[in-house]
Amino acid sequence: MLGSNQTRPTEFLLVGFTDCLPLRFILFLVFFIVYALTVVGNVGLIVLAKIDSRLQTPMYYFLSNLAVLDISYSTAIAPKMLVNFLASRKSISFYGCALQMFFFACFADAECLVLAAMAYDRYIAICHPLLYPTLMSGRLCTSLIVLAYISGSMTSLVHVCLTVKLPFCGSNVINHFFCDIPPLLALSCADTHINELLLFILCGGIQTSTFVVIFISYFCILLTVLSMKSSEGRSKAFSTCASHLVAVTLFYGTLLFMYLRPTTSYSPESDKVVAVFYTVVFPMFNPIIYSFRNKDVKSAFIKLCEKRVFSN
Repeated sequence: MLGSNQTRPTEFLLVGFTDCLPLRFILFLVFFIVYALTVVGNVGLIVLAKIDSRLQTPMYYFLSNLAVLDISYSTAIAPKMLVNFLASRKSISFYGCALQMFFFACFADAECLVLAAMAYDRYIAICHPLLYPTLMSGRLCTSLIVLAYISGSMTSLVHVCLTVKLPFCGSNVINHFFCDIPPLLALSCADTHINELLLFILCGGIQTSTFVVIFISYFCILLTVLSMKSSEGRSKAFSTCASHLVAVTLFYGTLLFMYLRPTTSYSPESDKVVAVFYTVVFPMFNPIIYSFRNKDVKSAFIKLCEKRVFSN
């Protein structure tokens, strides 16, 4: 609790999912496995893209960075969540809360930009294949990734700086399992309209603009694919885009639901369920989504396994 409007809490208490101890043990085991699979799957994807020459293309360069972001923002949330499943007092320090909020928002915004870059890459590959080596140069790919990280960092820094300056003159109990912006805004006793507006403009700007890029890219891809005379060519083009479309749908669907709405419509219990999917579960799915129907990734994995077997 706070003594006055001029002081800030030294810590926040996270409500989490449940107070039932047996259920908390079960959830700990489930999410520990999910987090372990997330790290192993995404690290495996990064390693394959590094060691196999067939995967050293712009598409897999972006996919490797997507895997880095999945590991990063999952790691910003999952370890503390796992500790709190077993802790009798589920607390996080004020500055720990601010750091968690910064890293999560940074990596989530950066992922939007990387997904847009991947859509543009597929557009060039399918609609302008002869120009692909020129348009998707190594310099452009690196610039897009650097832009993603810088943009994510800057927007996240704005949100965190404005949020931590708010007075929390009532309860310091956050009805969530991590320090997210909407529940903290709901906890403040000050007027948060500026924070909400900037959240809508900055997060909404990144999410909406990248969604528009993705939509236009795939609209052009669809027109190009439908104009193809070869059914084999159409099938191959669709298969290269299917994984990315699934990942985009899952990621954007939950983010748009969480952040492009006023705090008056904030529902702690339902939002916690949605949040656990995009923070912990979806990062585990991405390696599966991009590998399941990808012949290059499966071939690289089999080749690596064969090398291990023969080397032993």
